[in-house]
Amino acid sequence: MDYIIIIIIVVLLVSVKQVNEYERGIKFTFGRYTKIMNPGLNLVFPIIHSFRKVDIRTKVVDVPDQEAITKDNISVKINAVVYFKVSDAAKAILEVENFFYATSQLALTTMRNIVGTVSLDDLLNKRDKISEEIQKIVDEATDDWGIKVDNVEIKDISLPEEMKRVIARVAEAEREKLAVITKAAGEAEAATNLAKAAEILSSTKGGLHLRTLETINDVSSDQSNTIFFAMPLEVLRAFENFKPKDKE
Repeated sequence: MDYIIIIIIVVLLVSVKQVNEYERGIKFTFGRYTKIMNPGLNLVFPIIHSFRKVDIRTKVVDVPDQEAITKDNISVKINAVVYFKVSDAAKAILEVENFFYATSQLALTTMRNIVGTVSLDDLLNKRDKISEEIQKIVDEATDDWGIKVDNVEIKDISLPEEMKRVIARVAEAEREKLAVITKAAGEAEAATNLAKAAEILSSTKGGLHLRTLETINDVSSDQSNTIFFAMPLEVLRAFENFKPKDKE
């Protein structure tokens, strides 16, 4: 009798299995799925039962560099990071052999397919939008596996050296274009302001004379400058009729 009690105690001790808070247990009875084991102590009797633990914490998959061809036939290397977690532990075990590997491969294939539908400019300038599209497709495809894809981030996009040089030349040309436009706009604004100033001076009595005196004053501040005065023709003609009186 004592031996039977000891055997029962040993069996119970061996049958007690712990499931941590961040895990779920998948219990099988004679090979058939029975239930999900929640965190805490659970009984799993040898021979009758078996179980597998599933980590339900968020996992990070680093999708390695992949060769892809954009819509405009540019070859690029692209990599990404996928964040996902198990939302249904039973499906993650029953519906797919290795959910971690399957999710990473699906993300890789989807990423290459999406890159093939966009141009290089869109790939470079709309990275967040493309990442969201990849995340949506992968998330929908993994629903049957009990996987929830939270986020996909494109980390790096590598271009061929020749394409890098082309982009650099385009960027330089764009900067030169902006510089020319800015200079032209400044000259146009200066010409407009100068025309307005000339109109005001010409319409103001004595305005041109005051401006002339101001300019002379500015120029004369530097002793190395030589100033030539243009005498109006009317003044010179006034001297034509001038004759000195004979001395008596």
